[in-house]
Amino acid sequence: MPLSSLNNIDLSDIRLIASDVDGTLTQNGKFSSDFISTLLDLQSAGIKVLLVTGRSAGWVSALVNYLPVEGAITENGGIFLQPNGTQDLLSSVPNLSRHRILLENTFHHIKQLFPNLHPSADNQFRITDWTFDVNNLSAEDIQEISTQCDLMGWSLTYSNVQCHIKPLHQDKATGLDTVLKNHFPELNSQQVLTVGDSPNDEAMFNLAKFPISVGVANVLHYQDKMLHFPQYVTHASEFDGFSELAQLLLKNSVLDDSM
Repeated sequence: MPLSSLNNIDLSDIRLIASDVDGTLTQNGKFSSDFISTLLDLQSAGIKVLLVTGRSAGWVSALVNYLPVEGAITENGGIFLQPNGTQDLLSSVPNLSRHRILLENTFHHIKQLFPNLHPSADNQFRITDWTFDVNNLSAEDIQEISTQCDLMGWSLTYSNVQCHIKPLHQDKATGLDTVLKNHFPELNSQQVLTVGDSPNDEAMFNLAKFPISVGVANVLHYQDKMLHFPQYVTHASEFDGFSELAQLLLKNSVLDDSM
């Protein structure tokens, strides 16, 4: 449904936005001049923002330190980072050193089948998953790589920038559910809104787990490739779409305060 349909529910209950980063909070791969001011406006209205991204713990630790956010779930549900420097491992990995070796071996096996694969720029800063660039991979290529991962006991997801080899039960929804229970127990599911733009956000669009979800318009590129799709879709793409959502929430917040 279009984002305007969100007016049919009580948006004044929303207290936390769990948002993807790349392609959702970025515009053409960068943060825009309005990005931080929008986060500050939401914060002033009592609406928390939690980043939920596929990016590495290394890269995102800087964002958590500098941005007005509550924290970040990184590596598609692998790790939770807080502004105070605390780091929680969300994925069950008994031996991280061995885990990294197994991930790298899996990547090199797949690279034998797809020689042009390149590890992503942030891969060296990762803990729980292994990534490579999604550029020039067809839908058929991604499906074949996913099959290879399944055979070796891993799962694969992808976004508009990366493919992720990861543990079977590691995803954004599982990580978000754990963080909400442990760090935001005062919130119920009707007070949390999830936002994203691509297949690695799909788990956060599961209606059974998160009843209010929004996709920025570029999510429509993946409409035929996802089992779970957001309930609402913005008119604009990327951060412009997130800004649409933010303005709608802020408008309802002001109306609620005036009543």
